[in-house]
This record gives sequence, structure tokens and C-alpha cells, in this order.
Amino acid sequence: MLSADIASAVEDAHRSEWAFVLAATVRVTRDIDLGEECVQEAYAQALTVWARQGVPARPGAWLTTVARNRALDLLRRNATRKRALPMLVSDEYDADVADQAVDAADPHFDDDRLRLICTCCHPALSLEAQVALTLRLVCGLTTAEVARAFLVSESTMAARITRAKKKIAAARIPYRVPAPAELPDRVDAVLTVVHLLFTTGHTAPYGAELVRRELTERAVDIARMLCTLVREHAEVSGLLALMLLTEARRDARVDAEGAMVPLERQDRTRWNRPQITEGLALVKDSLRQPGKYALQAAIAAVHAEALDYDATDWHQIVGLYDELGRRWPSPVVALNRAVALGYADGPAPALAALDDLAAHPQLATYEYLPAARAHFLAELGRVDEARAAYDEAILLTGNDIEREFLARKRDTV
Repeated sequence: MLSADIASAVEDAHRSEWAFVLAATVRVTRDIDLGEECVQEAYAQALTVWARQGVPARPGAWLTTVARNRALDLLRRNATRKRALPMLVSDEYDADVADQAVDAADPHFDDDRLRLICTCCHPALSLEAQVALTLRLVCGLTTAEVARAFLVSESTMAARITRAKKKIAAARIPYRVPAPAELPDRVDAVLTVVHLLFTTGHTAPYGAELVRRELTERAVDIARMLCTLVREHAEVSGLLALMLLTEARRDARVDAEGAMVPLERQDRTRWNRPQITEGLALVKDSLRQPGKYALQAAIAAVHAEALDYDATDWHQIVGLYDELGRRWPSPVVALNRAVALGYADGPAPALAALDDLAAHPQLATYEYLPAARAHFLAELGRVDEARAAYDEAILLTGNDIEREFLARKRDTV
């Protein structure tokens, strides 16, 4: 096969299989850094082996086998059992640490991804470290992509991830899914992880694709797992509802040429009706104890229930953002509320609200702020300012499709 085809196949395997391969390998190593090293070597080996032998029918299984074999080799080179003692504590040891790690079935949920997430989301770590580490390890995101999700610099995020890994090793955090009695304590951190995973996939921070469906679909899968594990937690249902109602619009977000289609121009017949039906039912369940995900799901439900764009109840959306802002103050929530206000009451109040957010440090490199300002400036006829705001948004945007969309918007002002 051509080298370009092999590189593309390895890249696809990285994006779709990383979490499975790493989680299975860490079960062998009980050492996150060593597990990452073995997995990275497996992907590097794939570039040469697949060029000779062709891409395997199950790339993930091939990569997992290579990575785990490498891990077993490294463990068996140690002279004594003590030197092979894993850095992550296991509740289940038998004659061979590595074989036991591979073969053991978790008594509560047999899924390596969830096992890895729960380890990364241990309460011994700060919430920010839990989310950052899980995005890096479970989702295979680069440090730059994780930094973008947090609106911090790459160097800050790199240091945070390194500290979190060292904390896991030093605290000997168990590599397992917590027992049902322990799991609720982890729910908030895990939900934050899953939500950031979904939003990163919903609009990819960088690259030539608007959506990374392998991330959004994985987030939905993990949320479904959580719903079976923590049935009594309304926010689990709220997050799953939010993701389903958002994911339902995926196919309508780009046209046949791959160009981005804004919400007002989307063909709603392309929306996934079964996902919307399931999401709406979950919204009703989650609003019995409304939290931040349930309220965001309720906002998505308003869009889903509107027969067309003109039928959208923007005043109801503003009200839901008001409630969300009271329960979960955030500059991004305030920005979204300002945009909704513009559609409900006109561009002038929206622009005033957006200008109030301009000095917020967390939004300094957030492209949606200048993009929103540009939209409402154009509606007010302030053409030069609108074009300048679009230029700023374009400079801050890492996704190629979003950048092209903003450039078209700028050129039509």
C-alpha cells in the first residue's frame, strides 16, 4: 500500500481506537506512563508492519496485542516480583501480575474505558486534573487540544497533566471501576470529562473536519454506561439527553461539499428523529432535579421541538440561560445567553452584553466571542467593525471548516 494510505489508516486507528488500546495496556502495566509508551510504540510499529502486510481487519485488536506484548516483555525483564510491582494498585493479583491484569473481569462493569476514566477521576486529584488527564489518556487528545478545551495555554496544561500522572503513581490509586457505593462521589468529575469529550468532538478544535464523530459517539456510549451504573443521578440523564439532542443535528451541519451549515439553514428532515425522541424523554426525567446538564438539555430540546428556525422560542431559551447562569456561572454561558438575547430582542442588547464580556480573561482567545460580535455588528450596519471582528475570529479559529465559514460571512458583509 502507498505510504500515504498507511499513514491515513494509522491516523484513523489513533482517533478511533486509542482509548481501547491504552486502557487495555494500562491493565497490564499498572503504570500510565509505561502504558502510553507501549501504545505509542505499537502505533509506530504499525506504520512499517502494515506497509508490508496490509492494514489488519481489526486495527484496534492488532494494536492492543502489540502494545500489551511490549508491556509484558518489559515487565518480565524485571529481576523480581517486587521490581515488577505496579504503580497502580490492583485489588486482584494472582500468580502472574500481567496475565491477571489482562484476564480479570471487573465485578461491576467490564469496560476498560470506564475503568481508566474512574482511575483518572479519582478524588485524590483536583477536578481540573481529572478532566485534563482523562481527555489526554482516554480520548487521545493532544495536550494542545486539551488546553483549548480548558481555555488555558499549552504549557500550563502540560504541567497539569504531568502533575496528575505523578499523583496517581504516588497515591497508588486503584485501577478499577469503583463499587456502586463509591461511584456517586465520582459522578460529577466523570460527567465533566464526558461532556468535554463530546464538545471537543462536536466541533473539533483543529483540523479539516468539523465533527470528530468517533469522539461524540464514544461520549454517548460512556454516558449510556453511566446511566446503567448510576440510575438515581439525574444529571447523568441530563448529560445523555444534551448529547443526543445535539448529536441528532450532526448530519445537517455540513452540506454535500463539506461546508458548514448554520442552524438557521439546516435541513431539519436530516435531523435524527429517534435520537431526538430519546433525548426529549430523558430531558423530562432529568428536570426532576435540574442541574447544569439538564438545563442545557432543555435548551437543546427547545431547538429540537421547533418545526422550523422561525418557530424557535428564543425568549424561553434566554430564560433557561438565566437559570443556568444562576446555578453555574460561566463566561461561556453568559456569551451564549447574549447570543440568544440577540435573536429574542435584537442585535443592540446582544452586542452590549457581548461587549461587557470582552475583557474576561477566559474569553481572550475564544473565537466565538468575536464571531458573535461580528454577526450583530453586521446586523446593525457597522460594516468595518464587523469585518474586523470576523478577522479576529478567523485568526483564533483552528478548525478549517469553521474558518472557511467565517471567511464567507466576512466577505458577505
